[in-house]
Amino acid sequence: MLNKTRGGRTGMGGRKFRFLGIIPLVAVLLAAVFTGCASQKDNRVIIYTSTEDFRTEHMQQLLKEKFPQYDITLQVLSTGNHAAKIKAEGVSTEADIILNLETAYLEGVRDVLADLSSYDTGEFLPELIPGHRRYLPWDKSSGAVVINRAKLESLGLPAPASYEDLLDPRYRGLISMPNPKTSGTGYMFLVCLINSRGEDAAFAYFDALAENILQFTTSGSGPVNALIQGEAAIGLGMTLTATQAVNSRGIPLEMLFFSEGAPSITTGMAIIKGKESRPAVKEVFDFAITTLVREDKELYCPEAIFKDQVNTIPNYPKNIPYADMAGVTDLARKEQLLEKWKY
Repeated sequence: MLNKTRGGRTGMGGRKFRFLGIIPLVAVLLAAVFTGCASQKDNRVIIYTSTEDFRTEHMQQLLKEKFPQYDITLQVLSTGNHAAKIKAEGVSTEADIILNLETAYLEGVRDVLADLSSYDTGEFLPELIPGHRRYLPWDKSSGAVVINRAKLESLGLPAPASYEDLLDPRYRGLISMPNPKTSGTGYMFLVCLINSRGEDAAFAYFDALAENILQFTTSGSGPVNALIQGEAAIGLGMTLTATQAVNSRGIPLEMLFFSEGAPSITTGMAIIKGKESRPAVKEVFDFAITTLVREDKELYCPEAIFKDQVNTIPNYPKNIPYADMAGVTDLARKEQLLEKWKY
């Protein structure tokens, strides 16, 4: 009996020994798993952007060619959703880099953006560089009243020559405009008319215009898309997307600038604070500031953000008469104005 008991203890001890021998192996395996996860995280870069599909696709191609070793995701968000996510998530956001977010929104979240003072900004127009250096310029884009003259003529309608003309009941259901609450393009039209007419008169104007609106679109490209699809004949849209439709698809669109001038906004690019120390993020952002932004201006959005910038894009209007856009980057004012927008 005693031998049996001792034998049992010896057996248990043997099992303990074998179990303890497994522990170093498990530790090695766990370390490999965590190292692999860390490596995957280090190689992954997430970019939030509000660029149009054709611009995003070009950036994806350039990034894939430049950084085959990295897993780079470009997540396209409407301007409003883009800003809301960064504001809500702060430095814990999954995004590493922000591209093409409206300047007013960037000002509102600048506390969660990394300091970019180390970057050379000498090529940019100095008035576009914020003193705090939490973001750098991505683009300047204008809006236009875009028309399909052939569609208007088929309906026996003249082309509008002023914003007042757009209130004519003959255009009912033929006009598309972006919603200022979700689109920077829509907001720049709102600010343009506020600055030229006064706040109350501008909101009264849009109340009247709403009677003729086919749809307030979520994105700034929505009105041009409605023109392309033949749903609308007039769109308060972006000069950039209208030109792209003309050049790439042969759509016969015209861009009109009324006496108030062309509304415009600026957007920027930034790194989320704390992410700038990751080599992959820094390399991708360096590439964005030296190559992506330059190619985007040369191919799609030639309105000047660089001192030496030249507009060589066919059919893109030159010498655009910009409207008074004072206050367009004031986020507090923007939030106040959008509270009054009811469409």
